[in-house]
Amino acid sequence: MAAVGPGGYAAEFVPPPECPVFEPSWEEFTDPLSFIGRIRPLAEKTGICKIRPPKDWQPPFACEVKSFRFTPRVQRLNELEAMTRVRLDFLDQLAKFWELQGSTLKIPVVERKILDLYALSKIVASKGGFEVVTKEKKWSKVGSRLGYLPGKGTGSLLKSHYERILYPYELFQSGVSLMVRCITFFRQSGEVNRNTELKKLRIFGAGPKVVGLAMGVKDKEGKSVDLYVCMFCGRGNNEDKLLLCDGCDDSYHTFCLIPPLPDVPKGDWRCPKCVAEECNKPREAFGFEQAVREYTLQSFGEMADNFKSDYFNMPVHMVPTELVEKEFWRLVSSIEEDVIVEYGADISSKDFGSGFPVKDGRRKMLPEEEEYALSGWNLNNMPVLEQSVLAHINVDISGMKVPWLYVGMCFSSFCWHIEDHWSYSINYLHWGEPKTWYGVPSHAAEQLEEVMRELAPELFESQPDLLHQLVTIMNPNVLMEHGVPVYRTNQCAGEFVVTFPRAYHSGFNQGYNFAEAVNFCTADWLPIGRQCVSHYRRLRRHCVFSHEELIFKMAADPECLDVGLAAMVCKELTLLTEEETRLRESGVLMSEEEVFELVPDDERQCSACRTTCFLSALTCSCNPERLVCLYHPTDLCPCPMQKKCLRYRYPLEDLPSLLYGVKVRAQSYDTWVSRVTEALAANFSHKKDLIELRVMLEDAEDRKYPENDLFRKLRDAVKEAETCASVNLLDDVEEFHERAQEAMMDETPDSSKLQMLIDMGSGLYVELPELARLKQELQQARWLDEVRLTLSDPQQVTLDVMKKLIDSGVGLAPHHAVEKAMAELQELLTVSERWEEKAKVCLQARPRHSVASLESIVNEAKNIPAFLPNVLSLKEALQKAREWTTKVEAIQSGSNYAYLEQLESLSAKGRPLPVRLDALPQVESQVAAARAWRERTGRTFLKKNSSHTLLQVRGGLLYVCALQHPLAPRHVGSSRTRNQTCVPCIGRRILNQVRHQGVPQVYILFQILSVIGKIMNISLYSYIFIISSSFKMLNTVPCCSTVGPCCLSIFIYR
Repeated sequence: MAAVGPGGYAAEFVPPPECPVFEPSWEEFTDPLSFIGRIRPLAEKTGICKIRPPKDWQPPFACEVKSFRFTPRVQRLNELEAMTRVRLDFLDQLAKFWELQGSTLKIPVVERKILDLYALSKIVASKGGFEVVTKEKKWSKVGSRLGYLPGKGTGSLLKSHYERILYPYELFQSGVSLMVRCITFFRQSGEVNRNTELKKLRIFGAGPKVVGLAMGVKDKEGKSVDLYVCMFCGRGNNEDKLLLCDGCDDSYHTFCLIPPLPDVPKGDWRCPKCVAEECNKPREAFGFEQAVREYTLQSFGEMADNFKSDYFNMPVHMVPTELVEKEFWRLVSSIEEDVIVEYGADISSKDFGSGFPVKDGRRKMLPEEEEYALSGWNLNNMPVLEQSVLAHINVDISGMKVPWLYVGMCFSSFCWHIEDHWSYSINYLHWGEPKTWYGVPSHAAEQLEEVMRELAPELFESQPDLLHQLVTIMNPNVLMEHGVPVYRTNQCAGEFVVTFPRAYHSGFNQGYNFAEAVNFCTADWLPIGRQCVSHYRRLRRHCVFSHEELIFKMAADPECLDVGLAAMVCKELTLLTEEETRLRESGVLMSEEEVFELVPDDERQCSACRTTCFLSALTCSCNPERLVCLYHPTDLCPCPMQKKCLRYRYPLEDLPSLLYGVKVRAQSYDTWVSRVTEALAANFSHKKDLIELRVMLEDAEDRKYPENDLFRKLRDAVKEAETCASVNLLDDVEEFHERAQEAMMDETPDSSKLQMLIDMGSGLYVELPELARLKQELQQARWLDEVRLTLSDPQQVTLDVMKKLIDSGVGLAPHHAVEKAMAELQELLTVSERWEEKAKVCLQARPRHSVASLESIVNEAKNIPAFLPNVLSLKEALQKAREWTTKVEAIQSGSNYAYLEQLESLSAKGRPLPVRLDALPQVESQVAAARAWRERTGRTFLKKNSSHTLLQVRGGLLYVCALQHPLAPRHVGSSRTRNQTCVPCIGRRILNQVRHQGVPQVYILFQILSVIGKIMNISLYSYIFIISSSFKMLNTVPCCSTVGPCCLSIFIYR
C-alpha cells in the first residue's frame, strides 16, 4: 500500500487486485441469466466481474452514427474526489471570507510547494488549536505532519501563515467576531468593567481608536456629535481607523474587530454580521453542468482523441492504461491542476436508438442482425427474459428496463454508486478504448459509506444522500487503507461487466468509447430488493417502483413464473403477508378498498418515508390528500386512530389464496429439492445410481430450476459418478465393438441382435461410431422382417401392400439382402399386375371366352403367391359356369321334363356369367316358347269375369273330371290317392283303356271337357282349342311319378 500524504490521500496510486474474468462456452452463453447465476457465488465476492463472450459473438453496431447528437456533461476532475472537493470547498469559503473582508486570498508557498491550508487547519485543530500549538511549541511537528523537513524555520513560517490567514477565519467560524454587538451592549451598560473575560481582549489596550473620518454635527447645546460611531466601542474618534460596512453601513474600528485588522482594506469590506450572513447561506448541491456544445459521435471523437494525444504527447493508442490510471487519480487529488473533461452519460436508447440491433420497425434489419436482435445478451432483451423479475413490470423504466448509452473520453468518470433498488447491472462496451472499473462487494457497502462519511463529513452534512447523486468518488487506495475491499478491471471493447446487488462501483474511461448499460433482477434478488425498500424508508428516499406491487403482480399469475422464481416469490409473499397482518392490527375502525396500481406513484407516497404504498395506507378526513404507510401511523395527523381510514388493496382473507397459487407452482421445485437433498445425503447402501441422478439433473435443466448450490452439487455428483462409471467403460466399449462388427458381417441383418446392440451402445453414454451403422442396418432388418411376414400369407400380398413395401425399401441404405428382396418384390408385383390385367380383360370380354380357355388362364395364375382379385373373380365365375352346365345337362339327359320356373332360374343365372355357355340359347328359347303358350291359354281358356283361376282349373277341376269318368280307378277318390295321383295320369289311363275297347278318343275327350266346361263355365271356343292340342299333350306329358303332381298344368294353365 502506498504511503498516505498530508491531505489524507495516497501519494502514488497502487492498482487494487483484479476481479474475476469469465469466458463462457457457447453452450453456457445461450442462457445469460443462468450463467450469471452460476458464477454469482464467486463473482459477488468482488462486487463486479468481467465476461468475455465467445470470439464469434460480435454484434453489429446499430446506432445511426450520422444522426446521433448529444450534449455531454462537464466534469472538473478535482471536484469529483470527496476529500479534494472538501479541500476546494474549504479554500472557496476561506477566499470568500477574505474577499468579504476586502482582501484577496493568496495561498503561500513553503519550500517551493503550495501550502495545503486545509491540511494545516485540520492538523492544528487536531493538536488543540492555535493557542495550544503556539503555547506548547508544536509548529515543527505540524510541519513534519505536512511533509516538510525539520529545521529551516518552517515551524515559525507555518505559524505566521496560520495566524495571518487561518486564525481570523477560525475565530469567525467559532462566532467570536460576532460578539462585537454584545460587547457594545456590555460597555454601554458598564458590564465591561465587571466582566474579567472582556478585559482580556486586546481591543481595550492603549492606542489610537479613530481613523480617517472627520465628520460630525452639533446638538442643541452646541456639543459635537459623531455621525459614525464604532458598533463595538460606541465612539466616533479615530476616524482614520473607522471602517464603514459596504453591506449594512455599520461602522467598526479596525482595532475593535476580532481579530484586529492591521491596515485598512483596499477593497469592499463587510462587517462580521454581513460576513456571517453571506457565508452561512445554504450552498447549492454539487452536480455536473451540461456542456454548451452539442456533439455528433464523430465530432466528440475528434475532440476526445485530440485531448488525449495532446495531454500525453503521444498517439492515443500508445498510451499505457496503467499510466492513464495513475494520472487520473493524481489529477482528482490535486487542487493545483484543474483539468476539465466531458462525458456523454445517461443517454436514453429509447430516444437515440440502441447500439444492439432491435426489432422496433425503425429500420430494415439485415440477415446477420437477426441473431443478435433475439439474443438474451442483447441489453434490450435481458431485463425482460423469463427468469428476470423486471419482466413483470409493465412500464419502461429508463435506465433500468430501457438501456442507457455512454460516450466517454479520457478521464471522464462515473462515481461511486449502487444501482436503484440494489439491482444487478450489466454494461457492454461496443467499441473504443477500455473502461476502468472499481468494485466493492455488497458485504462492505456500509463500511464504504462509513469511511466516506468519516473522511468527508462536510459533504454529507450538506448532502446526506450524497452517494445517491453519483457525483463523488474516493481514491480506492484510501478506502483500502481503511479496510474496504476494492477490486478493479479493464473492460475492453466487446466485453461485459456485471455488477451485483448493493455492490458499489465506479470508474473512468481510458479514452473515446461507446458503452451501453441496463439493470436486471433475478429470483435471488427478491429478498435483497425487500431490504432495499426498508433502507430507502429509513433514508426517506423515493422508490423507482413498488416492490410490494411487483411481488403481488407475479403472485396473481403464478403459471407464467419460472419455477425458481415462483419458489422465491412464495417465500417473499409469506413474509409480506405476515408483516401486513401485523401492521393492520392498529385499531383503525374504518377501511376502504383501493386499487393502488391505478393511482399515480407520486400520489400514493408515504408523507413520512416517501415509500410507494401498495398493500395499504392510512388517510384521515382532516387532510384527505395526505397518506402514510402503516409504519408511520402517528405521522399522519394528531387525530385518534379511530378517526383514520385504512385503505387496502386486498382483504387479509384473500392473501392466503394468492399464496396458495404460487405455492402450488413452486411445489414441483420443492419436491425436486427434497429428492436431490435425499439423494446426495444418502449413505452407501442407499446411494442412487447414475441414471437416477441424471434424470434429476435433466429434470432441473428442462424446468429451468435456479442454478444454486444444490443444483451445482447435483451436477458435480453426476460428473463424479460418470467418472467412476468410466472405469469399466473401456471394457464395455471393446465388447460392444467386437459384437457390432460381428453383427454387421451377417449375410442378412438380424433385427433382434441389432436392437440389443443399439441399447447396449446407448447405455454406455459415449460416442460410438458403430451406432449410426447399426441403426441403419436395424432399419434394413425390420424392413426385411416385414417383407418376410407379408409374403408368408399370400392373402395379405395385395398390389398396394407390395407397392408400399417397395416404396419404404427405396429409402433404405444399400444392402445386398435388401436389394435381393426388392428385386423379388418388384418381379412379383410385375407378374401380379400382368395377370390381374389379363383376368380383367377376360371378365369384360365381348364375346365371352369359353370355359376351356378361361380354365387355362386360372390354372396358370394359380401359382402366383399374391392376392389377385380379378383372377379370383374369374375363378368364381368358372365355378358357377360349371355348376350351371351340370344342371342343364341333367335336365336334358333326364326322362322327366323341368318346370318352367327351373328353366327361368337357369336362364337368369347363366346370363350374367362372364363365360360362354353353349346351352344357354336353347334354354332361353324353351322358356320363351312356354311363356308364349301360357299367355295364349290364359286368354282363351278363362272366361271373362270368372270366379276361378287357371290354377284351380289345373289342380282341381280336371282332377274331378277324371274321377267322374267310368274308367277312373276306384281308389282315386281316397285322400291318399288324391294327394298322389294327378289328372294327366288319370287321363292317360282312361285313354289307354278306351283304346283297347275301341272307343274313339275324341268322344272321350269331349266328355271330359264338357264336364269341365259345365263346372268351370268355359266357353265353347275353348273346347275346340283344347281338343286340337290335347291328343298330343296327353301322349307327351310325363308321369307324376317322375316329374311331380299336376304336370298337365304347364301345358293347360301356362
